[in-house]
Amino acid sequence: MAKAMCYSALIVLLIFWLSIGHSEQLQSSQAQTLLRIQRLLNFPALLSSWNNNTDFCNTEPTPSLTVVCYEESITQLHMIGDKNVTPLPHDFSIDSFVTTLVKLPNLKVLTLVSLGLWGPLPGKIARFSSLEILNISSNFLYGAIPQEISTIKSLQTMILDDNNFTGRLPEWLSALSALAVLSLKKNSMNGSLPNSLGSLENLRILVLSNNHFSGEVPDLSSLTNLQVLDLEDNILGPQFPQLANKLVVLVLRKNRFSSGIPAEVGSYYQLQRLDLSFNRFVGPFPPSLLSLPSITYMNIAGNRFTGKLFDNLSCNVELEFVDLSSNLLTGSLPNCLHPDSNDRVVLYARNCLATGDQNQHPFSFCRNEALAVGIIPHRKKRKQASKAVLAFSIIGGIVGGIALVSLIFLLIKRVNSKKTRTSTTRLIAQNASTGYSSKFLSDARYISQAMKMGNLGLPAYRAFSLEELEEATNNFDTSTFIGEGSHGQMYRGQLKDGSLVAIRCLKMKKSHSTQNFMHHIELISKLRHRHLVSALGHCFECYLDDSSVSRIFLIFEYVPNGTLRSRISEGHRRQELTWTQRIAAAIGVAKGIQFLHTGIVPGVFSNNLKITDILLDQNLVAKISSYNLPLLAENMAKVGSGFSSSGSKELSINVRVKHEDKNDIYDFGVILLEVLVGRPLNSRNEVDALKNQLQASITADDAARRRTVDPAIHKGCSDESLKTVIEICIRCLLKDPADRPSVEDVLWNLQFAAQVQDAWRGDYQSSEGSPVSPSQPRLQLIFK
Repeated sequence: MAKAMCYSALIVLLIFWLSIGHSEQLQSSQAQTLLRIQRLLNFPALLSSWNNNTDFCNTEPTPSLTVVCYEESITQLHMIGDKNVTPLPHDFSIDSFVTTLVKLPNLKVLTLVSLGLWGPLPGKIARFSSLEILNISSNFLYGAIPQEISTIKSLQTMILDDNNFTGRLPEWLSALSALAVLSLKKNSMNGSLPNSLGSLENLRILVLSNNHFSGEVPDLSSLTNLQVLDLEDNILGPQFPQLANKLVVLVLRKNRFSSGIPAEVGSYYQLQRLDLSFNRFVGPFPPSLLSLPSITYMNIAGNRFTGKLFDNLSCNVELEFVDLSSNLLTGSLPNCLHPDSNDRVVLYARNCLATGDQNQHPFSFCRNEALAVGIIPHRKKRKQASKAVLAFSIIGGIVGGIALVSLIFLLIKRVNSKKTRTSTTRLIAQNASTGYSSKFLSDARYISQAMKMGNLGLPAYRAFSLEELEEATNNFDTSTFIGEGSHGQMYRGQLKDGSLVAIRCLKMKKSHSTQNFMHHIELISKLRHRHLVSALGHCFECYLDDSSVSRIFLIFEYVPNGTLRSRISEGHRRQELTWTQRIAAAIGVAKGIQFLHTGIVPGVFSNNLKITDILLDQNLVAKISSYNLPLLAENMAKVGSGFSSSGSKELSINVRVKHEDKNDIYDFGVILLEVLVGRPLNSRNEVDALKNQLQASITADDAARRRTVDPAIHKGCSDESLKTVIEICIRCLLKDPADRPSVEDVLWNLQFAAQVQDAWRGDYQSSEGSPVSPSQPRLQLIFK
């Protein structure tokens, strides 16, 4: 019996020992995982206290480092590094890091902020099946957000701020039904926002600021729990978003919204912060917003809001900041906004308010500005005025007789006919037309760095008054007339500062309000590039009776040095371009096409490019002067290009739309062909015949190739450079658009040809006795 009891005691002791061993083994496994994480992060200062003896589950939490355990498992891990952190060394592997991290399978909260992480976020992050909060902000992660995250059904908060994630906001977000906080600010994401956002019924905070999202905001009115919506610094618009009324913070700053404020905003009784600044908002500003019961911050600066303010308007006593600057407000500053003893900040400069405290525009300026955005004086006033004139005419008729009535009627009709037309100006404000954020963009499809105005030496895009244009052209005198084409009449003008401009005048065939042209003007304002004749501004002339647009003036930089054709094939032998200059011009045109296709969103395609549309500036930099603006499309049918730019008249519409970028490649091939042969090309048959000759010369010798091209370049070009240009020209002219090269492929080949030419010229000069720098590179291929 005693022996049996002894055995039982031994078994109990063994079980207890095994249980202790198992617990220590589990804890040891997770401890080793944390120590490996320390090594993978290159032993950062915030983890300097970790070692083999650290009791991770019982360490004192700090603002930068916290480990929380529950039942011998780590459930929360917070690591927040220095905000000025640099990327981890080149041998760091984000894949190895996440592979190690997921060995903490019970994590519910994961915070990895400012640790220098870089690389594409691996999809295996989704192995945290119980994860509720994910915060990987202020690192150097890039690429798309992995779709595997959609399987983390428990995820309630996802914060990926201040990285370099690219691509569109994914539709699969709708699978995260528990998601309450989504923050992706300060990334490089683009495209339209998915409609699936409207199905996240638990969403309380949505922050997408400082990206490159474009287009309409989807309907979010079903998100009845949404309290914070921050869309600052994107390209969204033009309609005001459809939202539920429980918002506390609404930030639409620095976008492309160009509608009015809907009446339902007045029911946002929980709204504390409203920022609509630096958009294109028009229409009356509702003064009732100043008295919303919770409002503390309001900024509507840099728009085109109209309306009259009155002394007796009421404001919320908790209102701390109000910025009404740079709008079209008239009347008086409300008494509740006058400076007082409290700390309230009120800004209202550049309006038309009856106050001398801050700089104001004259009332006539605001009236003209309001007309320029389609806001006209109230119809009833015009009708009342007409009735008054009519009544006066009747009285005059009674007193003076039918002859006097007739005379008054004729005089009034003549005066009214002169007043029917009036110039109205300034649709786009200067400070809202300067493009995008300066944040580095990894994908050329989003926006070109050439959008930065300083890089081009051009003034900021702005609106011009008709008086300015009349003064610049001496009332559009015939001596300033340049010509007329498919895009309207062209005039040369000189502004007050002495700069020369080209002014395109387009008479509108159909009746449209200025509001219909908002998108087009916005696109034109972005078309600024070294190899485009860039837009400097615009002016609208409108009819006052219905505010429809009668004429549109587009103001471009003036390029004085003639067309590319004039320097190649029109007999100007003294100024004829060398082979090196011709390649440089072709590269410039290709870069201009690349910008039109990929430098703005949406891209501009099917531009019907012709060599006569390529201008040269004083430095022989090639600039495309005519491109496909939808604003001008209705006049396009008047002038044809001579032969199909699509390369085949038999192609279906669907095919041409599918390969619309390749239409410009064909047109570029025609331009390049004229650069090669040195004479004008006037028909499709002529282009095909010359293409066949060049095709045959590819397999021939150097002498045969030179016989097919302009004699003026025979002595000045290398055979390899010439052959490379001929080959890319032939590929551009292929019949099937799908077979034509991309613009990037075209650029690579032309740059290669230029470098081959430079190397050959160096050798040629050296053989002729010319000095050659010993440090000059012989040949450097440019790989994309």
